[in-house]
Amino acid sequence: MTATDTALTALAQGWCALSLLHGRIEAHIERALQAGHGLSVREYSLLDVLSRQHDGVGGHLRMHQVADSVVLSQSATTRLVTRLEDRGLLNRYLCDTDRRGIYTDVSEAGLALLAEARPTNDAALREALDEARRDPELAALVAAVENTRPGGA
Repeated sequence: MTATDTALTALAQGWCALSLLHGRIEAHIERALQAGHGLSVREYSLLDVLSRQHDGVGGHLRMHQVADSVVLSQSATTRLVTRLEDRGLLNRYLCDTDRRGIYTDVSEAGLALLAEARPTNDAALREALDEARRDPELAALVAAVENTRPGGA
């Protein structure tokens, strides 16, 4: 085995560990959100992203930006938005300056459900990270997640 092979194997193992950590966290949060609030992780994430919109320049996201934010295809995001809109948690509306643009906003009911679900999400995330920290293969990744600050600060 060459040094390049060893480096690639280590890289692949690191990727597998990261994927395992993500899967465990997402599954733990999914169970908690479903049981407590009837929300999936994707639904929660979408409500959270959209709740951070604001009026003014750059304050609203177009559907492709929303899709990028929740890491889904545009078609999957549209289906997700439609489901939440049907539940009365979101509203869609046309952009004032470009009638082809469609924005999505969280309804009052959506904001209330999000506020109710946020402590559940946060507690489930903490529990999942604490559990993963006990796995020697994941401990360093957990530490990296815990030391990450928005904006790289």
